[in-house]
Amino acid sequence: MDSALERRFPCVADMEKAAQRRMPRFAWDYLAGGLGREASVRRNLAAMEEVVLMPGYLADADEPDTGASLFGHRFDAPFAVAPLGLAGLLWPGSELPLAQAARQHNVPYILSTFANTSLETIRPAGGDHSWFQFYPPNDPAMEDDMVDRARRAGYDVLVVTVDIPASTRRERNIRNGLTIPPVYDLSTIMQVAMRPSWAMGILQNGAPDFANLSPYYPKGSSLAAAAEFVGRVMTGHVTRERFKKIRDAWPGKILVKGVLRADEAEEYMSLGGDGLIVSNHGGRQLDAAPSAAEVIGEIRARLGPKTLLLADGGVRSGLDIARMLALGADFVLIGRAFLFACAAIGRRGGDHLMNVLKAELTATMAQLGCRTVEDLPECRWRPKAGGGKPNLISNGELCD
Repeated sequence: MDSALERRFPCVADMEKAAQRRMPRFAWDYLAGGLGREASVRRNLAAMEEVVLMPGYLADADEPDTGASLFGHRFDAPFAVAPLGLAGLLWPGSELPLAQAARQHNVPYILSTFANTSLETIRPAGGDHSWFQFYPPNDPAMEDDMVDRARRAGYDVLVVTVDIPASTRRERNIRNGLTIPPVYDLSTIMQVAMRPSWAMGILQNGAPDFANLSPYYPKGSSLAAAAEFVGRVMTGHVTRERFKKIRDAWPGKILVKGVLRADEAEEYMSLGGDGLIVSNHGGRQLDAAPSAAEVIGEIRARLGPKTLLLADGGVRSGLDIARMLALGADFVLIGRAFLFACAAIGRRGGDHLMNVLKAELTATMAQLGCRTVEDLPECRWRPKAGGGKPNLISNGELCD
């Protein structure tokens, strides 16, 4: 680990503060915000802090093993880079270095349908354990072609996201003009002028586009027309019939992302899912939705120990990774923190954050007396019955 970076950015909170100073407000608000009163964003963070772990000091766990197995491969750590829509706009040029860092650290990288780098470009950079996150379009021919492109590019895992049936109103974005193409009024121009590193990144990497969707735009479309097309075709519920069609067409593994209900989790598995990602989309789709931390225990209890469960939401440290695993997850996805790292540090941000997370997780497991990540559920501490449950939502400021 780079000692200079370690001193400047020993934790995600430091990267977050630096990222906010380096990003235009419209980009920062898209990354950090949710929608409505942003109660769901706060709930994700607060729910993590409510998970208490009991240390054990008699255990022989001086050298914990942070590795985790998934789909027949042993990864060096039980976390992946979550799909990050518009990552190339939020911090220009961030997607390729993140994929490369994931390959170097032997953890999965998940490319979003709404990425600004194409799935064909990312696959060789991220290696065999790059996954493609798929928002099924409501155009059958487009859906078939996107699935076939992912197969031909060499992806083995398709992450079918089911929790965006309709567009949402994110008030921060409306106020600050985050659109594709961006609205360059006096406010946004001033925001860009005050963030020269971001502006230089746009000049070096070019104006962002929906790289995975551009083959389907009408020829000669302006960016505004392309954005209207994307908004029109990328909506609709992923019904049983739509999911079964994707399952029949995809030869590899399928993870279903966005599941919160135990009964739906069970049904997705019966329809051919190979695993589930318990997620409320970072608190960005429904402001009243529960966090993954609040529901994963119920889903685990209903589906049993053999069902593959991944989870995301509110994870900001190696300790939080341990907390989510203690709740019943087999693997953890982390999104916002990786863009904090890229904005704060640049191309080396993903690599540095992965080093930090692995060091934090190792230290946490040693304190708990856990030799492997599979031991973490045994370390969860629960108050005695009748002690009451604290409120997970704070009226104070959002903070890590």
